[in-house]
Amino acid sequence: MRSAFREQIGALGTGLAGLCDLSGRAMQHATHALLNADLTVAEEVLGRHDELTYRCAQVETDAFTILALQAPVAGDLRAVLSALKNVADAERMGVLALHVAQIARRRHPCPAVPDEVSGHVADMGRIAARIGNDITQVVLTNDSDKAAQLALDDEAMDDLHRHLFTVVMNPEWPHGTAAAVDITLLSRYFERFADHAVDIAGRVIYQSTGAHA
Repeated sequence: MRSAFREQIGALGTGLAGLCDLSGRAMQHATHALLNADLTVAEEVLGRHDELTYRCAQVETDAFTILALQAPVAGDLRAVLSALKNVADAERMGVLALHVAQIARRRHPCPAVPDEVSGHVADMGRIAARIGNDITQVVLTNDSDKAAQLALDDEAMDDLHRHLFTVVMNPEWPHGTAAAVDITLLSRYFERFADHAVDIAGRVIYQSTGAHA
């Protein structure tokens, strides 16, 4: 019975890693659609979101099944409850990628990002892509070094978020209110994507080592 329980807990981790991977790839593709005014890729991101929603529901169901049938206590209970929180964060990461793709679609065929800030948005997209890959590996391997890198990437994302906010709030911003709103929202989406990944990493590393990431 104990062996089967361990396998169930392990399956939760594998399922979560798959969710992180899906969300990370969605953000990578959404960023491509955004920067290249690529409607086809934007539509693909939007169309694939149902898969993430379905798989999140599956992992949640597995977690609730463990709670109902195994009645875990102490550390095992914390592991299952942490898994449920992590699924919610991974799902939110996917929703943020969805929002990026929606802006790309809404502004098509025009670019959603003015040239003046496209480099900064591209940097945020590259960081998000790395974060998506690293959080997947943290979940699979409990790699504390990658968890630490996630924290550094989160700080870099925060710096870009603050910088973009000052750019669009400059009275000499030449691209109008709609573009300013888009850039503010996009910056926030990337910044929150990183925050959710860091939250997942913190729970995974704490559950594994007892130390905060």
